[in-house]
Amino acid sequence: MIRVNAERLWSTLAMMAQIGGTPAGGVTRLALSEEDRIARNLLRDWALDAGLTCDVDRMGNMFIRRVGKNPALAPVMTGSHMDTQPLGGNYDGVYGVLAGLELLRTLNDHRIETERDIVLVNWTNEEGARFAPAMLASGVWAGQLTEAFAYARMDSKRVTVREALEEIGYRGDIPARAFPVHACYELHIEQGPILEDEGLDIGIVRAAMGQRWFTLTLDGFAAHAGTTPMHSRRDALTAFAELALKVEEIGYRHAPDGRATIGMAQVTPNSRNVVPSRVVCSVEFRHPSQAALEAMEAALHKVAESLTLRGVTAVVERIFDYAPIAFDTTCLARTEKAVAELGYSSKPMVSGAGHDTCYVSKVAPASMIFIPCVKGISHNEAERILPEWSEKGANVLLHSVLAAAQEK
Repeated sequence: MIRVNAERLWSTLAMMAQIGGTPAGGVTRLALSEEDRIARNLLRDWALDAGLTCDVDRMGNMFIRRVGKNPALAPVMTGSHMDTQPLGGNYDGVYGVLAGLELLRTLNDHRIETERDIVLVNWTNEEGARFAPAMLASGVWAGQLTEAFAYARMDSKRVTVREALEEIGYRGDIPARAFPVHACYELHIEQGPILEDEGLDIGIVRAAMGQRWFTLTLDGFAAHAGTTPMHSRRDALTAFAELALKVEEIGYRHAPDGRATIGMAQVTPNSRNVVPSRVVCSVEFRHPSQAALEAMEAALHKVAESLTLRGVTAVVERIFDYAPIAFDTTCLARTEKAVAELGYSSKPMVSGAGHDTCYVSKVAPASMIFIPCVKGISHNEAERILPEWSEKGANVLLHSVLAAAQEK
């Protein structure tokens, strides 16, 4: 079996990490920033140097194509994203893009002609760090979000997505609309500790968790901290403390796949000598089962109702509902075969994070491949992978994509 050029891939990753590199060894390369423009130009130059073409759609998605014997056949797609979190890591997203570039370079090295075209994609604004929501451009491409909605998203400085695309010269002419795809693979770091902890090479991602986001408003009554007896208080913050522990219980109740998180809370009036009258907080549930998500939401409503015993009312508003994704079994089978033939260790996994391929899977057969990352750290300057992990993941991607690209 052919293998990727591991040293070339590692060198390519290192060169890209310099764009937006931070003193602590991470990277800040926000979507549609100047750093993103430079990174995009470098990717395009590498692609052209390899004899590939590069097209850009109206959302700035970059499609790099290696032509096969029969361009009339639906292509095989791979790729990820190159934007990062502020003070993020060197591998989240970009590893999948550059491993995709490496597989195309490897096919060139071995002069392998495929039946189908292979398309490498760099999706715009996957992270959602500059423009919310995340996975914005793949959502438009897959028909889940409208272009008008995406163009109107603003950053903290009130710059819109459309303005930012035009500013860096990456608002293309091609409609951001799905085209036929035979199979799609996204290679990504796990962003969690499981593979490293278990000493495994590859995660074969069979599903992605559904997500439900809520805003809860807890209303009590503001009162003097010194003159109000404990028994007569309607303290929104202590009610919130109970809520937080009960939300955690809900997550444990749906282990091992369930996730329950409160990431934000605002206290009013937020004064040290006033009993808090209001807390507004977020609650997020994740699970690969739709039925489990329903049960978690029902449990949340019961907890909210129970807070009336504290003299506090709690209003639950669901603000986001993202259904669980089951990835394509044929795509998974190709990856399982590649892993076995390469002699790597693996396990089936569920992705706890959202990825562009979750949207792609709504319009095309798709799946994902994970490699370990050190201590599971991601969205952090300390994010690291080992060269051998990089190589193995790229080899699995290569043979998953190649198998699909040779199908007539």
